[in-house]
Parts: sequence; C-alpha cells; structure tokens
Amino acid sequence: MSFKKNEQLELKKSTSLLKEAVISIAAILNKHRKGELYFGIKNDGVVVGQTVTEKTIRDVSKAISDFIEPQIFPTIECVTIKNKQCIHVSFEGGEIPYYAYGRAYTRVGDENKKLSAKELENIIIKKNRGLLRWDNRISDTALENIDKQALKDFMKRAKQAGRVGFDFEDIETTLNKLGLLKNGKLLHAGNVLFCEKNSLEVQLAVFAGVDKITFLDIKQYKGSIFDLLERMETYIKEHIDWRVKFGQLRREEIPEIPIEAVREALVNSLCHRDYLKPESNKIAIFRNRVEIYNPGSFPEGFTPEDFISGKEQSILRNPLLAEILFKSKEIEKWGSGLKRIYEQCVGYGVKIEFNILKSGFMTTFYRREKEGSTWESRKKIKARDSEQAGVEAKERIDAKTDTKTGRKTDMKTSTKTNMKTSTKTNMKANMKTSMKTGTKIIELIKKNPRLSISELARSTGLSRQGAAWNIDKLKKKGMLERIGPARGGHWQVIESAPTSS
Repeated sequence: MSFKKNEQLELKKSTSLLKEAVISIAAILNKHRKGELYFGIKNDGVVVGQTVTEKTIRDVSKAISDFIEPQIFPTIECVTIKNKQCIHVSFEGGEIPYYAYGRAYTRVGDENKKLSAKELENIIIKKNRGLLRWDNRISDTALENIDKQALKDFMKRAKQAGRVGFDFEDIETTLNKLGLLKNGKLLHAGNVLFCEKNSLEVQLAVFAGVDKITFLDIKQYKGSIFDLLERMETYIKEHIDWRVKFGQLRREEIPEIPIEAVREALVNSLCHRDYLKPESNKIAIFRNRVEIYNPGSFPEGFTPEDFISGKEQSILRNPLLAEILFKSKEIEKWGSGLKRIYEQCVGYGVKIEFNILKSGFMTTFYRREKEGSTWESRKKIKARDSEQAGVEAKERIDAKTDTKTGRKTDMKTSTKTNMKTSTKTNMKANMKTSMKTGTKIIELIKKNPRLSISELARSTGLSRQGAAWNIDKLKKKGMLERIGPARGGHWQVIESAPTSS
C-alpha cells in the first residue's frame, strides 16, 4: 500500500505534530466534509510507525474534541502497516464552517490555508441559503393588497398550461395552495407577484448614440412582476426596428431582435435578481444594442457558458418565484433560459452577450446595422402618425350628429345642399372603413387577448392614436371590454364582429 497526501488525506510522522493534524482535519472538513489522517507516515509516504498506547489514542481524541468546533466524532484506531503500528483517523461532518484553535481553514492541494473573512462569509451564506432566502420570508403586506384579478388571470394561464391541478377559489385558499402563505401571512414572493404596491422598480431609457450621454426617453415603473414584464416587453418592442414581409395571404412584421429571447431575458432579470438590494432593474436601448440589467450576482464558480452548454443544473436565487413563473409558462424549463436565449439569437443572426458584473448581471442584444439614424427614421414615422391622427380627428368631428335633429353639426352643411350630399357620401365611406377596421381588431384580439394598443396599431397599419380611437368605439358599442388594469389585463370580446349603429 502506498500513501500520498492530497486534499482528503493527511499524513503526519507522529503525534508530536498533533496541533498541525487537528488543523488539517478542520481544513479538510471545510472543503470536502470528510477525510482521513495517519500518524506514523511521513509526508513523502514512507511508513515509519508510531508508538501507540491507550493514552496516545486518548490524547488524539481529546485534542480533536477540545480544539475543533463544532464538535465531531471521528473513528480513531491502531492499524498495522508494513509491520509497523500507526494511528488511523477517519472523520466527517456537515456543520461547516469548522474551526481549529479558533481559526477557520480550507484545504488547497495537500496544504492548509487560512480562510479570509470574505471566504468565511461565503461559506456561511451557502450553508444558510435556505434560511436567508428572500422569497420565502414573510412580508409586511396584508392579503387585502392582493390584485384579485391578476391572481385569477394567473390561475387561468397555469391551468391552460397544465401546471396546476386546482381552480381559483378565493385569495387566501389559492395563495395557500400555491405555497405563497406561511401561517396565514403573505410571503415576499406573493407580494411582488400579485401586489401592485411593492418595492420592485424598473428604469427604462432610450439613448441617442452608443453611450449614456444623451437620452431621448426615460421611464420609471413600479408594480407586480407580471405587470412590469408586460411594460418592459412593450417598451422594447416600441423602440426597436421592425420590417414588413408580405406573403400571399398575410402581412408579417419581423423585429430586429427575437422577441421570445427578449422576453426570456426579462423574466430572468426579475426572477434571479437580488431582492435584498435596493437597486432597480434597468433597460437601456442604444443605437447599436439593447441592455437588460439586474442587480443579482451570477452563481459563484460558474460562467454563462456552463449553462449555455446545457451541462449544468439550474441554480435558483429565488426558487419560490421561479416555481410560480414556471406554472404560468413564463419560465419554460428551469435552468435552460440562457441556452434558449443564445440559440434563438444565433438562429436569428443576432449577436448576444452575457456579462457578469461586480454589481449584477447584464444581457446585451446587438441591433442590426443600418444606414442613417434610427431616431431620425423614427421621427418620420411619428410625424406620419401625427398627420394620420389629424385626419382621424377631423373624421371624428365630421361624424358628430345633432342628437335632436339627427343632422350634421357642421353649420356649413345646413345651408349648402350640395355639401350635405357630399358629407353623407364621405360618412358612408368612413363608416365602412371603420367597420372593416373594427372587424380586424376584433379578429386580432380573439387570437391574442393580451395585445397592447401599440401591437394592434402595427398589425392594422393604424397610428397608435387611431388604434386607440377604434378600440374606444368598440367599447362604447358594448362589443369589447377591458378586464383588469391597463397594464397586465386583457381584452374580452362581447360580440364576434362589429355592426353599424
């Protein structure tokens, strides 16, 4: 049998080196939780033997018991190796950190190294991770602050995804079944998921160039995770470029960055952030890139490539939050987020970067290069939309009728018969166009009730103001209803298609 020192095996010539042996035991425990030590074997593996008596065994046992904290219970025995007596000590323990003579050590190769204050702090945090988790602590928020409709909407999505086996009953029962209550009190996870008033905040900005010198737009939002997800996604959609592809039967709008990858990055930024830090999540849109930042350190000892390769298991900072987001399919599969973002961007031809920062983590999508200023082209679009809004405003004025006589309120039409005929003709054309637009909006909402006004505008070719005006008409006719808040709610169709009134 040959012996060689390593990270889990220590060799000592004799019990005269008992103090060093005790330090080695503590160091090995802190690194590997178990190990072995021999007295009577030199560092180079040569067996020299050790005088072994009952007192020798007691001295070794007492030193380990007195000078290692917390206490361990090793197996100490006399063994014969190459016809020479030696002492074999085997030990294990999971109550790290272990201290020898009041100091903490770790094993590096075949030597012992004192743990720094930071290293010791990290060991303690890892040991107590479950107890120190933010998402499963009790919050100060009362159940009365829960957004009932948001909770109902979540349950509907989770049932459709097949990831919950029960229906919404009442707020308390449902939250309890979801594991978001402890002793009848709301946990932090439930607070940020289903309460509009909480500490969660996001900052969003558009910058003129490739740095943060000049900004063109800046926003700050507070709200629930589901609400902020929609706001963040909509903000990015509204400030990146889209191109139109015409097929035989339909018109398809294609973003410069894959929206599925963007949404995955946004979910990750809210799910894995460090909620003990007061800093906000941030979105910064530059001429050449989109940055999504969250104040949450990346798992120690890992790199993004470890998870992109698909070889590493998920490491969750907020497991309870992740579980709830998984149930509603905001998270498709634990531990695969970075891999899916990367693969979607590669397939789309978009450069993607994941950066571990001292203050947190950042995902960067690089935008497609194009001639001219993106902002200038966007200003032209806004000018066109403003002109369209003016036309629509005129149509609304022209369409007003006197409630008593049923005639146009335009005074000129009351005195000029030829103008009256022209106005009626124009109004019929406007009504026909409005009906077609209303029908298109209803069809789109049937397919996706969570469409925003901006998305409806793009899909119908209207300006945002025009889309809002048409939606308002449908609501007044009792054909469309908004369920839930403006942010985070959805549309409900009352009738299948608009009719003239």
